[in-house]
Amino acid sequence: MSLRWHEIAETRHRILNPLLDAQLDLLGEIVAPGPATRQLDLACGKGEMLCRWAARYGLSGIGVDLSSVFLQAARARAAQLGVTKRVRFVEGRAESFAAEPASHELVSCIGATWIGGGLRGTLDLMRPALAPGGLLLVGEVFWNEPPPPEVARRLAEGAPETFATLPGTLDRFEGAGLELVEMVLATDEGWERYEAPKWGALADHLAAHPDDPEADGLRAWLAASRREYLEVGRRYLGWGVFVLRPRA
Repeated sequence: MSLRWHEIAETRHRILNPLLDAQLDLLGEIVAPGPATRQLDLACGKGEMLCRWAARYGLSGIGVDLSSVFLQAARARAAQLGVTKRVRFVEGRAESFAAEPASHELVSCIGATWIGGGLRGTLDLMRPALAPGGLLLVGEVFWNEPPPPEVARRLAEGAPETFATLPGTLDRFEGAGLELVEMVLATDEGWERYEAPKWGALADHLAAHPDDPEADGLRAWLAASRREYLEVGRRYLGWGVFVLRPRA
């Protein structure tokens, strides 16, 4: 599906992943940034994490995202929270952003590991920008239980190895030379607050724009994604933000 479809579906979202507001705040408490902290957020979406932490902890940072629509919302949020001097947003492909080596104490990619072709590739993209002693934050899907082949076809395009169970995800971190030091996992409520508002946003868009040239595709996507989540997504898909640091 196109970027435009995601922009329409996530019209009502401020956090573009299954974390609840309280969990995003908890993650900030875990990471405990300060005014000297610099954060690079790859595929930052609407920039809620970066803006909120800049307001609460005084950090500075850069968010990179492909969507001009999401970045417009991010800049508006920065202005609302009074942090426009501490954060900036760059439109472009996150995987192509050339950060200064070892320049950020926090490097994050929350739920967009497609930028590196998967988890390992994304971690490899993130590490060069990480300052000594810094932390990586990565949001990633995991299997709540190993899926049968028909479920893998629906949720992972027929490639169950795209994701791993939680222990398997730990193995992937350790295989990349990283230590898992904390995590915040999505709850059922978080998943529902992420998935269900998409349905309303898409339905409202289709009602308001019946002549949208992509209306048939949007309608089919809405029906398929709603059924997929209710039939198999709730059972098999987990998601979390994992706090990592390079092993000594």
